[in-house]
Amino acid sequence: MTQASKSSNTIAIAIIAGLFFIFGFVTWINGALIPFMKTINELTEAQSYLVASASYISFVVMALPASYILNKIGYRKGMSLGLIIMAIGALVFIPAAEARTYWVFLLAIFIQGLGMTILQTAANPYITILGPIESGAKRIAIMGIANKTAGALGSLIFGALLLSGIDNVKEKLLTVSAAEKGVLLDTMADSVFTPYIIMAIVLFVLGILIRKAPLPNVEADVEEEPKAGETTKTSIFQFPHLWLGVLTLFVYVGAEVIAGDTIIAYGISLGFSAEDAKFFTTFTLMAMVATYALGVFLIPKYLKQDMALKISATLGIFFSICILNTTGFTSVLFVAALGIANALVWPAVWPLTLAGLGKFTKTASALLIMAIAGGAIIPPLYGRMVDATKHDLVATGIEQVNAISTASTSSYWILIPCYSIILFFAIWGHKLGKK
Repeated sequence: MTQASKSSNTIAIAIIAGLFFIFGFVTWINGALIPFMKTINELTEAQSYLVASASYISFVVMALPASYILNKIGYRKGMSLGLIIMAIGALVFIPAAEARTYWVFLLAIFIQGLGMTILQTAANPYITILGPIESGAKRIAIMGIANKTAGALGSLIFGALLLSGIDNVKEKLLTVSAAEKGVLLDTMADSVFTPYIIMAIVLFVLGILIRKAPLPNVEADVEEEPKAGETTKTSIFQFPHLWLGVLTLFVYVGAEVIAGDTIIAYGISLGFSAEDAKFFTTFTLMAMVATYALGVFLIPKYLKQDMALKISATLGIFFSICILNTTGFTSVLFVAALGIANALVWPAVWPLTLAGLGKFTKTASALLIMAIAGGAIIPPLYGRMVDATKHDLVATGIEQVNAISTASTSSYWILIPCYSIILFFAIWGHKLGKK
C-alpha cells in the first residue's frame, strides 16, 4: 500500500468513526428518553419501553431495502441519505413535543431508526473492506469504541437536558389540578425543542458534507465461482449455525438494550433521584468501551473468538443472578457490569456465523442486521413483566414504591435465558452443520 493510500485510508477511518459516533449518540439517548416519555405522556413501564422498540424495529423494516438502495447509489451517497433521514426524524420531535402525543414521538424515533439502518448498512461493510481484511476486526473495534463513547456522552447530555427537575415535577403532579398538570407537562415536553433542532441542523450539514468527504470509492468484491473447499450448498436453510447465529444476535441485542436503556429507570425505581440516575447508562457504556479495548489487545492473539463468547455469556448469566440477589446501588452496578458481558458478543457472533457461507454471505449479513430487532421486542417484555409483577405485589398490600422497586429488580430474570442461548451458540451452536 502506498503512503498516499495509507493516508487516505486513515482519513476515511476517522470520518467513518465520526459516523459511528453519531449513531452511537442518537441510539443511546433512549436511556434518558424512556423516563422522560414515561412522565410527560403518563405511561406504564411497558409503554415507555416502546421507545426502544420504535428505534430497533426499523432494522427489520429497512435492512433489506437499505441493501437494495446501497447497491443502486453506493456507500457514500447511502451514508449521506441515512444522515438526512435521521435529521428529518429529529425535526419530527418538534411537533411531537408541541402536541405531547406519544405516537408522534415514536414516529420520530422510528424515522431516525430508518436513517440509522441505512447508515449502519453502509458504514459496517465499508469499514470492513477499507484496508486489509486481516485488520478488519481492529477497525471494527475502533468503531465500537467511538460508538459507545458517544453513547455515554449522549446519555449524559440528554439526561441533563431532559431529566433535570423531573423529580420536582413528579411531586407537583400529585397535588395540582388537571389544568395545572397539563401546563407542567407541556413545559417539560418543550425541553426537547432546542436539542433536537440542533441535532437536525448538525445531521443535515453532515449529510451534505459526507458527499464531499475524501472517502475512497471502495466496493465489495464481486462474487466469484466457488473455489475448492467452498460451500456447494444451494440454500441458506442448509446452514443451521446461521439461524442459531441470528437467534443469538437477536437475544444479545435485546440484552444489550436492557442493560443500557433500563438502568436509569431502574435506578429511579430504587429511589435514586433523576439527577443521580442520569449517569447510570454511562456506567454500562464505559464498561463496554473498556472491554472493547481489552478485546482489541487479546483477540485473536491470546483469546479465540469462541472462547471470548463463552466468557461473555457466562459473565452475563453471573451478573444477571447478582442483580436478582442484591439491592440498591450494588444492584445498579451489576446492571452496568452487563456492559462487560455484552461488549465482545457482537464482534464474535458475526465471524462465527458467517464462517463457511461463501456466496450466501451477503444474504446472511442482511439476516443478522434484521436480528437487531431483538432490541425492539425484549425490552418491552421486561417492561410488561415489571407492570404485571408490580400489580400483583400491590394487590397483596405492598406499598406502591416498594412494589415498583421489587418488580423492576425481579424482572431482570429475562436476561438469563438470553445469555444461556448465547452460551449454547458459543459452545455448540456455531459448529452445527459444519464438518
